[in-house]
Amino acid sequence: MYLLSSRFLRVCSTSTLRNVGCSHIKSGHPVQSSSRCRRFWRLRHSACVCSSTTTRYPFGSILDASSSGLIETSYWPVVRGSSNSIQYRYTGTFPSAVLQCERKMAASQFIIPNEVPIVNLECKAAFDCLSSKEKKYAHYIGKAAWSGGLICLFQTSPESPLIFLLLQKLFKGQSVEEFKSAAIEKGTAEDEVQAVLTYAAAFYSNLGNYKSFGDTKFVPNLPQDKFEAVIHASKAYTEDPKSIQTQWHQCKHALYSVEKREQQLGLGEEGITTYFSDNCTQADAELAKKFMFGKDISAYNTRLMKTVDDKQKVTYEVRLASAKATSEDGDCDIKFGSYEFEGTTFNVTRGDYSPLMAGVADNLNRAKDFAANGNESEMMANYVKSFSTGSIEAHKEGSRYWIKDKGPIVETYIGFIESYRDPFGVRGEWEGFVAMVNKEMSAKFTDLVENAENLLPLLPWPKEYEKDTFLRPDFTSLDVLSFASSGIPAGINIPNYDDIRQDEGFKNVSLGNVLSAYGKDQTITFLTDTDKELYKKLKGPSFEVQVGLHELLGHGSGKLFMKDNKGQFNFDTETVKHTETGEKISSWYMPGEVWDSKFPVIASPYEECRAECVGIYLSLSREALKIFGHEGSAADDILYVNWLNMVRAGILGLEFFTPESKTWRQAHMQARFVILRVLVEAGQGLVTITRTTGDDGKPDVIIQIDRTKIETVGKEAIGNFLRKLQVYKSTGDYTSGRAMFDGYSAVNDDSAEKFLSLRQTVLDRKQPRRMFVQCNTSIGSDGEVALHEYEASAAGIIQSFVDRYNREDVERNVRDLWEKDQVHFPSVQ
Repeated sequence: MYLLSSRFLRVCSTSTLRNVGCSHIKSGHPVQSSSRCRRFWRLRHSACVCSSTTTRYPFGSILDASSSGLIETSYWPVVRGSSNSIQYRYTGTFPSAVLQCERKMAASQFIIPNEVPIVNLECKAAFDCLSSKEKKYAHYIGKAAWSGGLICLFQTSPESPLIFLLLQKLFKGQSVEEFKSAAIEKGTAEDEVQAVLTYAAAFYSNLGNYKSFGDTKFVPNLPQDKFEAVIHASKAYTEDPKSIQTQWHQCKHALYSVEKREQQLGLGEEGITTYFSDNCTQADAELAKKFMFGKDISAYNTRLMKTVDDKQKVTYEVRLASAKATSEDGDCDIKFGSYEFEGTTFNVTRGDYSPLMAGVADNLNRAKDFAANGNESEMMANYVKSFSTGSIEAHKEGSRYWIKDKGPIVETYIGFIESYRDPFGVRGEWEGFVAMVNKEMSAKFTDLVENAENLLPLLPWPKEYEKDTFLRPDFTSLDVLSFASSGIPAGINIPNYDDIRQDEGFKNVSLGNVLSAYGKDQTITFLTDTDKELYKKLKGPSFEVQVGLHELLGHGSGKLFMKDNKGQFNFDTETVKHTETGEKISSWYMPGEVWDSKFPVIASPYEECRAECVGIYLSLSREALKIFGHEGSAADDILYVNWLNMVRAGILGLEFFTPESKTWRQAHMQARFVILRVLVEAGQGLVTITRTTGDDGKPDVIIQIDRTKIETVGKEAIGNFLRKLQVYKSTGDYTSGRAMFDGYSAVNDDSAEKFLSLRQTVLDRKQPRRMFVQCNTSIGSDGEVALHEYEASAAGIIQSFVDRYNREDVERNVRDLWEKDQVHFPSVQ
C-alpha cells in the first residue's frame, strides 16, 4: 500500500507540532508494525509515524505508490526511524521536513539534479560572418526580445517575478564563484551550494519555476534552511540583510511548495496559471471566448482577470499587452471600454507589461535604423505599433512583411506566438529570437521547398483538402543568437495566424545549433543494444529529416474550409465530399473563427500530432530522403530510426501525463504518445513493448518496431489516422476530432500494454532535459558590437542572465508589475 512501496512519504498537518501516543488514532489500517512500535497508519488521510514510544507526530497525507503526485504541503519534522531494511531520515525542511527514503526519493520529479546537462548554444562562427550593420540589427532585436522575455515570468506563476528579483540580487553583487566559495566557507556542503546554482540556472532557463517542456513545477534540491544559509553567506545579504531577508520571506514558501494544484500549470483546480486570475475557471474562459469573438478581439496578447464584488457582481478585465497604458482613439483597432455581456461586465484595457513592452518597442525602433531592406523596415515599424498600442492587426501586418523578406542574413520573429502554456490554448507566450542563416544547411531545406509540390500529393487526403496553391515559403536553417522565451524549439513554422498562413504564406525555420546541441552526450533508454547503436549514429540526421517534413509539409499542409462575410465558400459545397462519410461537407469555419479557438485546449497537441504524422509518413518517400542526401540502404536506416524515435518518444511521453487530473502537460509528447497508440493498435507485430529488468535490477522496458512492416502496416495505420486528423481539422468538426484524439490520448491499464503502470518505469528512468547557455552582445566604445560567450555550466547560465538584465530599472519594473498583479493572486503576498 502506502509506505513500503512508496519512494517518498510526504507528511503534513495543520495542527501544532506535538508529541502524542498512538492512542490518538483509535482505529486505522496498520501498514506495518513491530515490537518497537514503528507503525504507519492511514485513516481518512491521517497517519501516525512512530519511531519510538515517545516521538510520534500527526500527519495529513501519504503518497500512494500508484501516484506520482503529492497531496498537500504543510510539513512537520520527523525523527529518524526504520522499517525493515528501508531507512528514513529527517531532512530538515523540504519545505519544512519530509520523511525521505534513502534508497530513492519520488520527489525527484520536482527537482533538477546537479548533473543536468548544460551546453552552449554556439553561434560565434555565424555571428563573425555578419557585417557591422547586420550585427547592430541583430543586437537591438536581441535586446528587444530579452526585454519582452521578462513577460514570461508573469505568464508562468505568481511567485516567478519574486524569485527572479531574489536571484538577481544574490548574483549581481559578486561572481558566481565568489558566491559559491562564501557559502562553503560558512559551512554549507559543496553539493548543496551547487543545488542552489542548478536551481537558479533552471529558473533562468525556463524564465520561471515551471518546466517549459512539461509544465511541472521544480523546487530546489536541498532543504529550505540550507538554501537560507546559502543566502545568508552571500555578499548581497551581508550588505543589505533586511532587504534580502524580506525578499526571501516573500517567496520561500511558494518557491518550495508542491501542493497538488501547484505541481503543474493548469486552469482552476487543475493547476496554476497567470494567463487568468486565480479565481478563474474553465467556464470563465469559455465566456470570455464568446465575448472576445463578438468584439473581434484576438486573445494572443491578452490575460483575463476576474473580480467579484460584495454583491457577487462579476467583472472581467481583458488586458492587452502594450507600452501605452491609456486608451486613445484612433491609434488601435481595438475598442477599449466597458461592456455588459450575459449578466457580467467586461472591461477591455491595455498596458499589461507596459514598461517591458516599452523596452521592446524602443529597441525595435533602433533596429529599424539598421534594416537591410524596405520589408525589414516596414516589419519593424508595424511591430513597434503593435507592441506600443496592443494591436494584433499591426502585428499581422508586420508578419506579412516578414513573409516577404526572403532569405535574410539575419532572421527574427517576435511577439506573443505559441499558445502551448495557456490552459485554454488561445493566449500566446512571449517569444523573440534573432539568428543567423546557416547557408549550407539551408540549401537542403530550399531543395525541400522546391520539391514540395511533388510530395504533397503523397499525403493521404484528396486534393480538395489541400490549399489551392502551395505558397512556397522561406525555409532556412538558423544558428540562434538570442531566443527569449521559456524554452527553445528545434524548428518553427510561423506565423500562426490562419488567414495569413492559408492565403499569403508562412516561413519555416530549423534551429541548427539547437539541433546539434541535442545530440551531445545523450543517454538512450528503452531500446535494444542493437537499436541503441544505430540510434546514436543516426538520431541527428533522422531528426533533421523529421523537423524539415514536420515544419514545411506538416504545419504547412492542409486547407481549412471557410465561409466568408459575403457568404462565399473557399471550397465547392456540391462536389467536395467528407472522406469518412461520403456525404457533402456540413461544417466549416465561420468569419472570425480560427483553429485555436475552434479547437480549444486540444488545438496545439492535435496540430503537433498531425505534423508529426506527416513527418513520419513522408519519410517513407525515397524522394524526400534523397533531398537530405540519403539514398539506398542509408535511406532505409534513416527511415527506420525516424519511426523508432517516434515510438520511443511515445513511451517517454508518459512522463508528461498527470494521472490525478487525466491531463497532458506537453503538446508534442501527447502527440507522440497518440501516434504510439495508433501504431500499437495496428497490431500484426508492428510494435512490441516488453517489460524487463535492467542491469541495475530495477524495472525496465524495451520498445521495438518491426522495420519490415513499417512501409505496409505502419504506413496504412498512420495514413488512415492522418486522413481523419485532416478532415476533422478542415471541416472544423471539433466534436469528432476531440473524441478521436482524446481516445488515443487516454492513459490507463485497460490494454495489454498497461501504459498507466508503465509510466512509473518511465519516471524512474527519466533523464534531465538539457539546458542552454546563450551568448550576449554589447556595443563597445568604438561603436561596434561584441559577442560575449559563457562557460557551459550553471554558473555560465547565471552570469549570462545577470549581464543580460543589469539595468537598474529592470528590478523596479518587475517589482511594480508584480505588485499590480497581487490583487488577483492573493496566495503570494
